[in-house]
Amino acid sequence: MLVYPSGVDVSSSALRFLAARLREHRRALGTRWRRLNAGRQALLTLAHLRNGQPYAQLATGFEIGTTTAYRYITEAVNLLAALAPTLTEAA
Repeated sequence: MLVYPSGVDVSSSALRFLAARLREHRRALGTRWRRLNAGRQALLTLAHLRNGQPYAQLATGFEIGTTTAYRYITEAVNLLAALAPTLTEAA
């Protein structure tokens, strides 16, 4: 189990996978600085997807703003969605 301020049960391989994709994405964008590193952003996203906690609660736990939490989660979910096969590919 990986822990953030309230604790969440997530797969460490899922966390590593998402963190690696986020690091690649940040490199491609040329991002120089973020409030959370890629690993913490991945944990934030997985905590939201696993528990469905509101952005405001997550933001407080990760010591970021609610808008930042929303942006980080949306960014990570969009990255995951881009990796998923389309319906025609899956058939």
